[in-house]
Amino acid sequence: MNNILAIAKKELNYYFGSPIGWVVIGLFTTLFGLFFLPGLSFFLQQSLSVMSMGAGAPPMNVNQHLIGPSIGNMAVTLLLVLPIVTMRTFSEEKRSGTIELLLTSPVTDVEIIFGKFIAAMGLYAAMLAATLIPIVALYAFGTPEWKPLLTTYLGIFLFGGCFISLGLFISSRTKNQIIAAMWTFATFLMLWIINWGASFMGPMSQAMVNYLALVDHLEDFTRGIIDTEHLIYYLSFIAFSLFLTVRSMDSERWRG
Repeated sequence: MNNILAIAKKELNYYFGSPIGWVVIGLFTTLFGLFFLPGLSFFLQQSLSVMSMGAGAPPMNVNQHLIGPSIGNMAVTLLLVLPIVTMRTFSEEKRSGTIELLLTSPVTDVEIIFGKFIAAMGLYAAMLAATLIPIVALYAFGTPEWKPLLTTYLGIFLFGGCFISLGLFISSRTKNQIIAAMWTFATFLMLWIINWGASFMGPMSQAMVNYLALVDHLEDFTRGIIDTEHLIYYLSFIAFSLFLTVRSMDSERWRG
């Protein structure tokens, strides 16, 4: 455990001791703001329209009509931002030659991978925390439900964990950071749109493809529902991706 924490601390120091971590957080929050502000403006306009209808009109739900869609847009932003976070994790180590030092140090492949994964998730948590500022500000003007907000952030945290774990595996397969980022983005996009053609398949194939679509498992979280099926899917996806990374590092050790 000490080795894992030492590697995670080293990676976090790199993220926040260099511009990359702050640039990623700034880029992510800027993109989130570009989606959130028009959504807020539209929500206010619709709320005023509903209020003008009189006392019989039901009020608009801020969680359903503003926070939920904003988190959905945040998931789109992750397609662009998370490949930047994961592209260097192993690719830079291979390019600079430090991977050999890491592999010959008294740490196991699992410790190396978990350390890097924890650090990347720490940066991701900081990114999500920055988006809470405008959402928490809504409590000054209304009464959003906090339980659906918590489940929504749990879902987007696990959703990003899937991307990060898969990005680690892709980064472990190449020495080039740009190639790692491009392959990571392409893989993320494929997992996002994998069910677009499901309607043309048979019932069994359609159900399987729909189950593999990452974003579909996020919808219940945004509605305040924690379904064990979705939890198991996300956790299994993360575990399998990290397992693939371990096998990739094991083959690297044998080649070295």
